[in-house]
Amino acid sequence: MSLSRRDFVNRSTVLGAGVLIAGSAEVLATAPGAIAAPSGGEAALAGAGHAAVGYGALVSDPEGILALPRGFSYEIITRTGVTTLLTGESTPSNHDGTAAFEGRHGATLLVNNHELAGPRANWPHPVPLLDGYVYDPAAAGGCTVVEVSGRGHAQEDGDDHGRGHGYGKRRVREWVGIAGTATNCAGGATPWGTWLTCEETEDKAGTNGFTKDHGYVFEVDPHDQDANRNPQPIKAFGRFPHEAVVIDEKRGHAYLTEDAAKPNGLFYRWTPPAGFRHGKGKLRTLAADAGALEALKAFDAQGKLVDDLSRATKPGTTYGADWVKVADRDARTTSIRKQFAAGEITRARKLEGMWWGDGGIYFVSSFAREESPLQHDGQVWFYHPARRTLTLKVILGVNADVWTDKGNFDGPDNITVSPHGGLIIAEDGNGLQHLFGATSDGRTYALARNELNLGTAEKPEFSEFTGVTFSRDGRTLFANIQEPGIMLAITGPWHRM
Repeated sequence: MSLSRRDFVNRSTVLGAGVLIAGSAEVLATAPGAIAAPSGGEAALAGAGHAAVGYGALVSDPEGILALPRGFSYEIITRTGVTTLLTGESTPSNHDGTAAFEGRHGATLLVNNHELAGPRANWPHPVPLLDGYVYDPAAAGGCTVVEVSGRGHAQEDGDDHGRGHGYGKRRVREWVGIAGTATNCAGGATPWGTWLTCEETEDKAGTNGFTKDHGYVFEVDPHDQDANRNPQPIKAFGRFPHEAVVIDEKRGHAYLTEDAAKPNGLFYRWTPPAGFRHGKGKLRTLAADAGALEALKAFDAQGKLVDDLSRATKPGTTYGADWVKVADRDARTTSIRKQFAAGEITRARKLEGMWWGDGGIYFVSSFAREESPLQHDGQVWFYHPARRTLTLKVILGVNADVWTDKGNFDGPDNITVSPHGGLIIAEDGNGLQHLFGATSDGRTYALARNELNLGTAEKPEFSEFTGVTFSRDGRTLFANIQEPGIMLAITGPWHRM
């Protein structure tokens, strides 16, 4: 049974202010690296380094790609300018959101977004315009499908025979899943085995030379290439700067994040029309106004509106959730987030990655600055659909030490729930870039560090991590370095946590 506003307020009053419904047992990560910001939004670093948890210190990579804990290794699966598609073109650049699906004969199928914005001519390695699979020939983005063969797992027992970094250790095939879309950032896997790729843009036809409107979600089937012909946007999900999407298999709702500012973006819920049943290809058949698209309206223990999620500074803070209908989901004249006046909905800065787990949705607010009531360097929230509650699980204090492994992590982006416990989060912040974990007992740890310097020794520059996702058997963590575009397969003694 859903928790009503009255029930929520009554329960919160009984439990007492401050903790709100969620006790310390529900807190996923608190310190260090995930610390509650004190009043004013400024956060101090907790201690001299991260807690002794995880898989140990990171070992620098002689190849200058990826630092990992001892006993772990990586392989490069695709690399822009080096690897090629089945049709002969280079692997497209700017890898982003990714999900893994079980293929035939032990293989893994990965659908990989390519976040390419603006005019197609701006990109040396766009997604090729494969005949029959193009939405808008003027756009550079899209998805590729990467088939990775199975292999032995020599590192599973914790031996340290060196990290793999060459090509060809696994048989890899890559092809176009969809082309002619724009700024394909994150997305989400469906319970029926497809990928929903999200356009993080509001560009209409005529902008950047585009021939069609953009800002939609598209479905890509990694198993059936014919199902991807004649791409059609899922207009029922709205047109806005989409980031990620999750489907609640039990209730049928879709949840969507918006990465936007001026004003800050929204967290959305789509309710299917009566009688609709999910399945492969069903979403593209929906009418543009099918179902109901709504925006989050969160309220606190006193029943008062929470205008922006940055106001929560303590892990365990829980809000109730109402939903407000979107008037014009195709945003013909006004962006959806601008259709609401102050006091009508709840906003948050850079709502990014999202993943289903533990009976609900984990989603990220990457950071908050002057455009938000309070500042932070990242939040992870958990929305419980059955209870209609929203709980702050992780909050990162404003990062004061971005160039060492001893400071806070900052800028969480893509996220996945680990089959080995807790979360794995891709960092898109300042300075060094990490994959980091958050355990269920309140600690964070570095899992990997990007060592590919795109700048100079005097002014180093490291690209963000994206696309964190485990293989279906849980033995391989796939992740991307967005620029120039590298997909990695990471293996090791996961049981050693």
